Amino acid sequence: MSSWICVDSGIALKLVLDEPDSLSAERLWQSWLEQDYHLIAPSLFVFEIVSVLRKTVHRGLLTPEQGRRAIDEALALDVHLTAFRDLHERAWEIAHELERPAAYDAHYLALAEIVGCEFWTADRRFYRIAHPRFPFIRWLGNYAPPTN
Repeated sequence: MSSWICVDSGIALKLVLDEPDSLSAERLWQSWLEQDYHLIAPSLFVFEIVSVLRKTVHRGLLTPEQGRRAIDEALALDVHLTAFRDLHERAWEIAHELERPAAYDAHYLALAEIVGCEFWTADRRFYRIAHPRFPFIRWLGNYAPPTN
């Protein structure tokens, strides 16, 4: 098994915001750290995080100070931003194959495919669309922490 995990911005956001599944995201993240996984994402990971947090502040759901703290926390997560020469082309192909209007999520899938690792997402809808063709995609909602 690869020592890499590709993680989407949705899971990282659940670590810095109080959202449904935040506790599951925390437990999953902790299990990755304990198992010494290296977390990777395409560079759009940061842009998505900043954009979502900005929208959250704009809508009045966080104060500007809370938004800045959340950005600091999210950017402090040890996620290696990675790009490969053929990443964008493969993301385009995946988005076309899945009949997606945008290729954001497809970049994560393409990265995981190139590296040969699991891709974890908080996006249930994308998971349901992609899983039949890409069995290495995992959905946070299916995560069950090990019982001791």
